[in-house]
Amino acid sequence: MDPPERIRQVVFKALDDLNRQRPRDQRLEKSPDTILFDPRAGALDSLGLVNLVVAVELHLEEDLGVTISLVDQMASQTGAPFRSVSSLVDFIASLPATETHGAE
Repeated sequence: MDPPERIRQVVFKALDDLNRQRPRDQRLEKSPDTILFDPRAGALDSLGLVNLVVAVELHLEEDLGVTISLVDQMASQTGAPFRSVSSLVDFIASLPATETHGAE
């Protein structure tokens, strides 16, 4: 499995975690096109986004052995990396820590 696909699976696991906490009608689809955080159409508020990011960090460490603080990245980034599942996967794949561990 290529590194972006492994990261996508980690994000999907984090979505599973988040969806277990949400009402059925507010659960997020596991799709690269799912909009996560967008002022106009995003499914998550800021607290929901933080919960998702923490879950992604946890699964990155458990599943791929990669320790990254995406919460720190949130403060320095505009909303674009967190807009959709695919933009989040691309963003994580571009980070130096995942470039060195993603191919394992």
